[in-house]
Amino acid sequence: MSESPIQRQSSVTTGPFGIEHLLAESRAKLTRVSPWEALAVQQQGGLIIDIRPQSDRLAEGEIPGALTVERIVLEWRLDPAGGHRLGGLHPDRPVVLVCNEGYASSLAAAQAKGLGLTKATDLAGGFRAWKAAGLPVTTSS
Repeated sequence: MSESPIQRQSSVTTGPFGIEHLLAESRAKLTRVSPWEALAVQQQGGLIIDIRPQSDRLAEGEIPGALTVERIVLEWRLDPAGGHRLGGLHPDRPVVLVCNEGYASSLAAAQAKGLGLTKATDLAGGFRAWKAAGLPVTTSS
């Protein structure tokens, strides 16, 4: 008698994989920053890159001066040696990635480090933490 797919699935041994593991592994590579620290990075010439979808930016606002790069093309725009990279991007320039709550940005920041951006990190708590801290936000009219 063979096992059903549900029985096979429950007998699979879990290991060092899954989103929680990947997130922890990514964050272990980062020195995450608070909203105020992200602002300081920006004021000192670093980049804040907002990876949220346009619909989120329209609904909730944006960080003034942040560059917007949707997640789907992020690696191509962050490759310091790539032909589609953002202007002014180099391996030692601080980069703070921002998503809604600080999960997708942790994964993206770890990828950015893998691309050679040695000072890449993310905003703990994401855009919503920035907004909750009372920092400037622009909205569309």
